[in-house]
Amino acid sequence: MTRAPQGRSLELFFIDGKPDGMQTAEELNWTGHVLLTPRTRIVDALKRRQARHTGVYLLLGDDDSGGPLLYVGESENMAERIRSHDARKDWWTTAVFITTGANSLHKAHVRYLEARLVEIARSVGRIALDNENQPGGASLPEAAENSMEVFLDTLMMVLPAMRIDCFLDGGRPERSAPAPADTSTPVFELIMEKYGISATAVFENGEMVVQAGSVVRDTWRGRNRKHTSYQDLHADLLRTGVLKLDGGNAVFTRNYAFTSPSAAGAVVTGRQTNGAIEWRLQGFGKTYKQWEAESLAESADASLG
Repeated sequence: MTRAPQGRSLELFFIDGKPDGMQTAEELNWTGHVLLTPRTRIVDALKRRQARHTGVYLLLGDDDSGGPLLYVGESENMAERIRSHDARKDWWTTAVFITTGANSLHKAHVRYLEARLVEIARSVGRIALDNENQPGGASLPEAAENSMEVFLDTLMMVLPAMRIDCFLDGGRPERSAPAPADTSTPVFELIMEKYGISATAVFENGEMVVQAGSVVRDTWRGRNRKHTSYQDLHADLLRTGVLKLDGGNAVFTRNYAFTSPSAAGAVVTGRQTNGAIEWRLQGFGKTYKQWEAESLAESADASLG
């Protein structure tokens, strides 16, 4: 029997009192400690106790073409390593130090974590890596390896909460789509015959999961001159192979989860889109907005009953 997902509590502390300054993250019952700092505050960050611990560090910035770039490293004294070596990398703008509050990681632990983080970043493909080769990692006893995988599992929740999403994979496994009458897992569609667009999405666990095989726009066609994050997302999905060019359009090569109907709709249509109106419940024709309103009304009636 699969256990339902459990809620988790994450404590973010903004050291400078500003969301774009130094910040730390810790989670109840997790030994890990994460320190994020802009490069402009690196001198102060390296004075902090945890920066001198054994750990893994991330350097994030942009490459020569303006695309996102990541370097993953490890050290028994991260502050010393940054001062002596990686300060010479002039492209990074943000550093993230990953360790434990009690400095309980050792060299084999962080070599294992470094290799796994590089592996995950490469498999997700959302960011270019400054690491030339795959780190060798370390051979750990079975129990220690399991502990590091549990550590990574929590880290994968902590980093996106700190706006570090280069390890976040929106892909979802293939599944049989429910019948249109199954409203417990609703299926929506977005069809624009004029442009050959035909996409299907399953709304599940608060995510709009566009299904593999959905046909969407091959390029961003938005008329608004203002650059948007959805435009970057469309380009990233093409670059990483989630979208594959097919004739005059593109096709989803695998299921992919979006955080909102509008994000999913923008990628499908190649322009800013009100997903609440564009997506329609398959077999019924209701918009997502109408379906949501009915669901809220049913929930209110049930609570009163």
